[in-house]
Amino acid sequence: MTATAMKKEMDTVDSENSKVWQKICTQADLVAFSGVAAWLETADGPAQVAVFYLPDQGNELFALDHHDPFSNANVIARGIVGDLKGSAVVASPIYKQHFRLEDGQCLEDEDVKLRTWKIEFKGDEVWIEG
Repeated sequence: MTATAMKKEMDTVDSENSKVWQKICTQADLVAFSGVAAWLETADGPAQVAVFYLPDQGNELFALDHHDPFSNANVIARGIVGDLKGSAVVASPIYKQHFRLEDGQCLEDEDVKLRTWKIEFKGDEVWIEG
């Protein structure tokens, strides 16, 4: 499913913090141990999100900013997923910085952190809080 198709399919449910939960795709659209890019409407405007699916890893879904601050390109979803020091990470495909999936922290530069979003399965649908 393309990002454009996902955007057209988004359903929203109001939350108490003026953020909304949005359906971005289904479980069938995800690739295990890999990332996919999705479009998210936020209070600050649209955002590109990198969604990672790590089945059987406790917290299976992670949502980070798709924008790589080092290369200034939207490429994080195309990075290689791995494990460093016991943490699930994604390596940027351009300059190879590692970002922790749980909190977006760059392991090579403590001053750099990607935005993260709450994300979960609701049945076989993937919902994210924007």
